Amino acid sequence: MKLYMKLSMSQKKSYGIRKNPHGVAIITALLLTALAITIVASLFWQQQIQIRAVENQRLQMQKQWILRGAVDWATLILREDGKYSTIDDLTEPWAVPLADTSLDQYVQKEEDHALAQEAILSGAIQDAQSRLNLTALATAGKINEQQVLIFERLLSGLSIDTTLARLAANQIASTQPNESGATSRVRYLGFQQVQDLFTVAGFTPVIVKRLEDYVIFLPRVTAINANTAPQAVLSAVLAPLSLADTQALIAKRTQSSFHNLNELIAQLSGLQTTINPQAITLSTNYFLVNGRISLRQNAMQIQALVERSGLNTEVIWIREI
Repeated sequence: MKLYMKLSMSQKKSYGIRKNPHGVAIITALLLTALAITIVASLFWQQQIQIRAVENQRLQMQKQWILRGAVDWATLILREDGKYSTIDDLTEPWAVPLADTSLDQYVQKEEDHALAQEAILSGAIQDAQSRLNLTALATAGKINEQQVLIFERLLSGLSIDTTLARLAANQIASTQPNESGATSRVRYLGFQQVQDLFTVAGFTPVIVKRLEDYVIFLPRVTAINANTAPQAVLSAVLAPLSLADTQALIAKRTQSSFHNLNELIAQLSGLQTTINPQAITLSTNYFLVNGRISLRQNAMQIQALVERSGLNTEVIWIREI
């Protein structure tokens, strides 16, 4: 009795538990139940994550296919335009943007109708040759001084450091083989997107963003379309055309597009500028197709470069933006 009284309280409790096997079983059962609940909850959580991941992938694929279909539709519009028009201007069907459009009116299957009601598509086709093609800054590794001067004038008109034109031309030339087929010792990746200008020292995100609507890299040297080019580009190409004269030129084409170079020359008669037929055109071979799809509060935007040659169209590249 005295020995039992000397036991500590914890020892007494332990002794009591050993003497009561039913208590041990109850505690063990509770622990196992708690562990099972934790495992099941974890499995359900992982399953929910996997289900959402699969659903997001499915929605992503659906958005990609819808936008790719929109690009195919745009190429059809450009192909049809090529059948009946010898010039390209901003009054043609391809230049009319597509406002936000619900896709449910284009779906026939009942099971697809609910999803189509949530899909909103918008987009636009832009004339890629309304922008200054920086591919022309160098050919076969040799800098084109005339194009560098035009780019300098464009930069000046946009209040950007004009020395960047020479830096860009040097680096573009370094990516090209020269007439003998050799390249410079320092190699850079080729230029395909305006964002590739980030590889040129001095081109900041702010500057590249400012240039996005005025310059482009096309697969080959092209002329500027005078029927679609913005004022800054026309001023650079037709220099020393004054700002007032450039605005008058744009006002004239808004009333009635130029159908041949003689009409453009007549509009510029008496002004201190000359037209280089190789630098100015009234028709276009390259177009930018922009598309945006919104589906279940998720949006995706793409841009594609389409080449039209006669009645043939080809997607040169397509990227998500």
